[in-house]
Amino acid sequence: MKFTYPKKEKLKSKTLINQLFSEGQSVSVYPLRLVYLKTTFPENIVAKTGVSVGKRYFKKAVDRNLIKRLLRESYRLNKPSYFNNITAQYAFMILYIGKEKSSFAKIQSKMNTLFNKFSEKVNN
Repeated sequence: MKFTYPKKEKLKSKTLINQLFSEGQSVSVYPLRLVYLKTTFPENIVAKTGVSVGKRYFKKAVDRNLIKRLLRESYRLNKPSYFNNITAQYAFMILYIGKEKSSFAKIQSKMNTLFNKFSEKVNN
């Protein structure tokens, strides 16, 4: 698996997002929360992923966009290590639930912990 995040791997479908939040399961590692749902896609991809940052704590769009960029980059760099051996297809939404900005190093370490927790929960 490549270190890319192409358009076909982005979660855009409103119906799938609604289904994800109504039927999906979640794991959390503060300040991140991962909501996931096992599903099928017509494309030959392992996961479709979206990121979100709430407006409650980050009123300025500049701040929300910065955190979303950091989340996407951290996901892109860690994706091959977690999805090379998964056979099922998943829809993911990564939510930033913290109240203050974090550095890229902190977000990346928390993302690793989050996907380790996800892997344990799925494999058990």
